[in-house]
Amino acid sequence: MSRIGKKPVNLPQGVTVNISPDNVVSVKGPLGELKQKVDPDITVKVEGNQVVLTRPTDQKRHRSLHGLYRSLINNMVVGVSQGFEIRQELVGVGYKAEAKGQILELSLGFSHDIYFELPKEVKVETITEKKGTPKVILKSIDKQLLGQVAAKIRSLRKPEPYKGKGIRFVGEVIRKKAGKSASV
Repeated sequence: MSRIGKKPVNLPQGVTVNISPDNVVSVKGPLGELKQKVDPDITVKVEGNQVVLTRPTDQKRHRSLHGLYRSLINNMVVGVSQGFEIRQELVGVGYKAEAKGQILELSLGFSHDIYFELPKEVKVETITEKKGTPKVILKSIDKQLLGQVAAKIRSLRKPEPYKGKGIRFVGEVIRKKAGKSASV
């Protein structure tokens, strides 16, 4: 059995789960509502305040889908009850970030500023402290979308291995390379 798939998903107070006949799971909570289509082979049941997923056989495909959909439903439950947050920092001289509604304006050392439009499900906030790196805080109830947006922002200026300049996640460790050494 899939160790992840076997574990039931606990529903916190104020979160409801509905399963439609065409296997679409909708999770509603205090922060919003999310929907996910589940493969017809996987059966989803709500038992008390838990969501239980079962699979028909031990085929490799069924085992992988079992764990996948359990994780997706768990992320939906956590998202609508608590939400998710990703923090990124801009390391480099003159790097700036400014949030204007759903548009993130970034100065990353290019000849022009970058205007990044965010989906309406993602909220953005920027912090610029004196003697500190500018930080971008992304919040959403959809973990998958949030990770995709954060990866796209990071790809605008990936951290380079010599000085470590670029956009990185807070707490991320960049392995630095040694520069050129003079030969004698």
